[in-house]
Amino acid sequence: MQISFDKIPVETVPHMRGGEKEVFLQKFIHGPMKVLRGVLPPGATIGPHVHETNSEVIYILSGTGKVLFRDTWEPLAPGACHYCPKGESHSLVNDSGEALTFFAVVPEQ
Repeated sequence: MQISFDKIPVETVPHMRGGEKEVFLQKFIHGPMKVLRGVLPPGATIGPHVHETNSEVIYILSGTGKVLFRDTWEPLAPGACHYCPKGESHSLVNDSGEALTFFAVVPEQ
């Protein structure tokens, strides 16, 4: 099944998970599976949160930033892939001067 993000409306999410500014998301949901394309403008963040019932894979398409995982900041750039296992927490930060665009998969477990 092909997912065409160009046909999915953009949802503006202010202060996602207690983060700064707003995040722009396009969501495809199929049963327990979520597939997302997101954009964090400069200075925007997704606040720290625990994946209690699912995991998440984030792949960076463009821009740079960082993710906080297990008390360690990991740099992100195009082609970087971050995995947050079930039961762990993370936070996504755009600390650059350009938009950070990412692709994410969140399967319920």
